[in-house]
Amino acid sequence: MSDNGKKKTAKPKIPESASPPDDSAHQRESRRRQGKELRKKCPRSSHGRVILGQTQRDTLALLEESDQGRVEELLPIRFTRMVESPFAFFRGSAVLQAHDLQGTPSAGIKVQCCGDCHLMNFGGFATPERALAFDINDFDETHPGPFEWDVKRLATSFVLAGRWLGFGKADVKRTVLEAAAAYREGQLHYSEMSVLEIWYAKVAFDELLKDAAYDPTIEKKIQKDVTKASQNTSEHIFHKITTVADGKPRITDQPPLLYHGDSSESAIEPIVTKFFQDYRETLLADRRVLFDRYQFVDVAHKVVGVGSVGTRCYVVLFVDWQDDHLFLQVKEARPSVLEGRACEVQYANQGERVVEGQRLMQSASDIFLGWSRGPHGRDFYVRQLRDMKLSADLTTYTPRLLAAYARLCGQTLARAHAKAGDATMIAGYLGTSENFEEAIRDYAGAYADQVEKDYETFKQAVRAGRFPIQTLPSETEEAIP
Repeated sequence: MSDNGKKKTAKPKIPESASPPDDSAHQRESRRRQGKELRKKCPRSSHGRVILGQTQRDTLALLEESDQGRVEELLPIRFTRMVESPFAFFRGSAVLQAHDLQGTPSAGIKVQCCGDCHLMNFGGFATPERALAFDINDFDETHPGPFEWDVKRLATSFVLAGRWLGFGKADVKRTVLEAAAAYREGQLHYSEMSVLEIWYAKVAFDELLKDAAYDPTIEKKIQKDVTKASQNTSEHIFHKITTVADGKPRITDQPPLLYHGDSSESAIEPIVTKFFQDYRETLLADRRVLFDRYQFVDVAHKVVGVGSVGTRCYVVLFVDWQDDHLFLQVKEARPSVLEGRACEVQYANQGERVVEGQRLMQSASDIFLGWSRGPHGRDFYVRQLRDMKLSADLTTYTPRLLAAYARLCGQTLARAHAKAGDATMIAGYLGTSENFEEAIRDYAGAYADQVEKDYETFKQAVRAGRFPIQTLPSETEEAIP
């Protein structure tokens, strides 16, 4: 019997004669052939021809559907951010592409999808070893689904970003080809590795620096960002967003993006205590010991991102007996936009869905990553706040640097899909020719055109008052371009 009282199932022993020395290579080649066979029912070129898999679509109704259950007072901030550009609109409307991908060609190979795989959801962050890693860093929409869906969303984001930056058509097309080719080549690379080697694999952050080396100004800027990210720890954040009140540290209100709620401290503390008691149980045993050294001090509401605006998010400050500080971000976990549109998978807690998806896809994850449920039945996940976080500053990018970044993202996505998926079968399907990336290039350009049409529809609805906006201190006077 196991410790939890459940009967263990003995694993069958495999006779040595059943595993000849070349069995691994034979199985790998068999799965590669299976992947290649999938081209018959789903030619690689077909990915570039079908843009909208669902003919029935109401852009504004789908957006309103995705806003259900969000904090209504924060929605004007969300709409203000989305109306800035087609690229910003794309970041805030993952539900539209999730809807449209249904019925598009798919080889039928399922992976753990990011679900909102656009280029701004990649970046640098701290590993448990305190190294700066490059990986996918947003998993709010993670869910099992077809591998092509992540690739298509990533490719489309590069088209929209390139257009927003004013790059020429040839540069934009090259950037998308780089992303898709890096994904295909990555799967070929991982298909030759053992599952354990894939699990340990990482994408080197230095790759971007190599491609920036031709321009000393850009290289210097990236090096500066890396240095800044390495200093972006809880202690650094503490001195930026806290003050001392009545002898205790307190998060400084910076409305409307960071603020305290109306409830009194005495009313909040029991709720926070219960929430984090449950959260603690989702951590590994050694990390529970670490977490137990901290005590709760303060909590404040925080507005984050574009797609996440309106969801409930909190910054929580803890302090230990040495007066060291820890900031945790508690973020609401709602059903993924892929739920009901991709694989049928049920989760007891949406926070668990986010955490488990993140652990499956990332090469290394935050040691404080966990989940819990709030007093009103809402699910949340928890992670450190901005721990050595580094995001791409696209305004400094040249066409060549954007293409290099596209390769980095394509490689990273390939590793994430290979880690919990079947790289050999995907590699067999994609092959060694450029058929797949050319199809993805065609899809991304055409779907970016659709995003721009949807954006115009959204702008008209904003003008009509259907989606109210709120000009923020950092915004220009004219919110609608």
